[in-house]
Parts: sequence; C-alpha cells; structure tokens
Amino acid sequence: MADIIYNLEGGTYFNITNKCPCNCAFCIRKKGDAVGNAKRLWFDKEPTFEEIKRAIDNYDFSGVNEAVFCGYGEPTNALDNLIKTAEYVKSLYPEIRLRVNTNGLSDLINKRPTAKEICRVIDVISVSLNETDSEKYDRITRNIFKGRAFDAMLKFTRECVECGNEVHMTVVDVISDEEIEKSRKICEEIGAKFIVRSFERGR
Repeated sequence: MADIIYNLEGGTYFNITNKCPCNCAFCIRKKGDAVGNAKRLWFDKEPTFEEIKRAIDNYDFSGVNEAVFCGYGEPTNALDNLIKTAEYVKSLYPEIRLRVNTNGLSDLINKRPTAKEICRVIDVISVSLNETDSEKYDRITRNIFKGRAFDAMLKFTRECVECGNEVHMTVVDVISDEEIEKSRKICEEIGAKFIVRSFERGR
C-alpha cells in the first residue's frame, strides 16, 4: 500500500489518488516513486475513503497547522474522497488549515461546476497556472482536454476567488521570465495570489 499521508519539508500532505488528466513536462512524480518521508506514493489500487480515514486515525497531527491535498495525482480526480476527507479532518482538527494543490480542471474532470463544494471544505485553493495561453498550456501540461483546459482552469479559479477563499495561482520556474510576468498579470486580474514554484525543490 502506498503512503496516504506523508511529510515534506515540515509540511503534511495527503496522497489520495494517482489519477490525473495531465502529463506535465515538469511533473515531480517523474523523478521517483516518492518524495519527503514517504516510502512509496504510487497506489496498486486507488484508496477507499475507509483506508484514507484509517490513515488519518493512525497519524500524529500534533503541531500540524496546515495539511495539503497534493500527492502523486490530481486531488479533484477523487472529488468525493477529497470532500469526505476534508470534512473528517475538520471534524477532528478544526484548527488545521486545509489546502488543495490542483490543476484547476475539476469541472472538466467531474463534468459539473465544483468550485463551491470544494471551497466549502477547503481553506486555500492553489491552482497551477503553468502557462499564459491555451496553446502553450496544452503543450506543457499535455492534458486530455486539449483546447478546453486553459479556459476551464481560469473559470474555476475565478469562481474560487468569488467564494471568498484564499486562492493562489502558481507557475514552475521552467518557463521564461517574460512568461512569468505575463502569468503574474493573469493572476492579478483574477484576484489570486501569485507564486513561482521551484522545479528543483519540487514544490
């Protein structure tokens, strides 16, 4: 069984699925079978909510202020388990801030608007912007929704901002400085906080 909860650079992370509609050129899971203190993050079989719940019950959350849904997959690919897990963690540890690191393609994945239900249980939504237009975005993310993904990601992010949650948009420093600045402007227009992530650090 793969690790469902792991620690990376002092942060606590939930790995609840390996499914993802993207195959990003810079994806951290291309580097190895695990990161942080996890032994393995690849599932032989996708975890059930009961298995996730058991992992939470067995984990020491002492001193944990924030927990992040990230792992080796897109968390919204397991939307039901994401919602149930967030609700369960909040019921046990209401003081823990929950964040989801997402590609922002949840609406396409789940074939319905999802920002409101995610924002109801998640405190911080961090969306991977990755590039500045649809063509470049498709090229770097190699997603299965070619031609539709970029606009869907922006719409999802705007709706999260409208919900009043803290929303981040991120790019990885594998793109040019010019593209990073263009990304910053897109982010500011939407009303989210802009973050440049380090490829080398994997965060």
